[in-house]
Amino acid sequence: MTRRGFIQVLGVGAGVAVATSARADRIRVLPEVGTGEPAVASDEAGPELRRFLDRVRVGERRAHRGLTVFWLHAPRGGAPFAIRTLDEARARGALSVAERDQATVSSLVIDNRGPVHVLLLAGEILLGGKQHRIVVEDVLVPPRSGPLTLPVYCVEQGRWNGEAKHFTTRGAVAAPQLRSRMLERSDQREVWAEVDRYAARAAAPSSTGSYQAIHDKADVQAHQKDVEGALDQRSGAEGAAVFVAETLVGLDLFQDPSLFAREWPKLLRANALETYGRNLGDKADERRLRAMLDDLLRAAVGAAGSVRRGIGVGRLAEFRVDRWRGSALVAEGQVVHVAIL
Repeated sequence: MTRRGFIQVLGVGAGVAVATSARADRIRVLPEVGTGEPAVASDEAGPELRRFLDRVRVGERRAHRGLTVFWLHAPRGGAPFAIRTLDEARARGALSVAERDQATVSSLVIDNRGPVHVLLLAGEILLGGKQHRIVVEDVLVPPRSGPLTLPVYCVEQGRWNGEAKHFTTRGAVAAPQLRSRMLERSDQREVWAEVDRYAARAAAPSSTGSYQAIHDKADVQAHQKDVEGALDQRSGAEGAAVFVAETLVGLDLFQDPSLFAREWPKLLRANALETYGRNLGDKADERRLRAMLDDLLRAAVGAAGSVRRGIGVGRLAEFRVDRWRGSALVAEGQVVHVAIL
């Protein structure tokens, strides 16, 4: 069945079964962050997301040391609007991230003083304040936003001190399983457990339990640099799907090749943590991986879920496909970012 045919089947009714190895399930409805109001099982962001995913095509494959990357291409329906990354906005002095006046573990204050939208990805690491934090969900901060409450998790459980209120960044995104915890809205203890697991595997202990200690380890940085050198040729793609051996660890798609090109290096470094210290080789069956990816994309086109307002502008669609969770940020009639982990 073609992907377009899959959409037509969906129109007949939710009870129709589709022959595919990936199964689309309804995700639980989440509360709207900061309001306590329930999200709505809605299709408001659905049409843009379905059209976007329906046009995705799997392109060239590259492999290196157990990581296999497939470039993803999605013809654009309109001109993309200007977006800066978190690191770009911080470098320009346009974006401020700080502790609240009464500091709390689960939230910070963000303020975009610049004239361009700024995108924060779920899983980006913020360093400083009372303890290092991690962004919970994708946030598109509008120009001259004024202060907004940013939901975060802690990724440094052994520290709660420091006079500096403001946070810095070093172009780091959490490894795939830790990012997945963001999509699941896991308990803080589960996030700490995931940090500990990665730290133990990388042999990167920290006196404060800091996740950043993994990225600061010289051997890890050398491994990430090696992977970047081999897998950072993007061929005009809008996104990438990444496998470790024959297991999909993450898929990211963006509104245009420029935004993907600017976000990809830190996502690649995060994915590279999955192969650090492992000798996996590059023998994964390309045909099998392509079939798995096609099945996943086909199912994602029709996955039911919930839609709610984002922290900044746009709406977040959250969905589930078999064992994977997905999130899509839609703004100005365009899909800004999709993640499936």
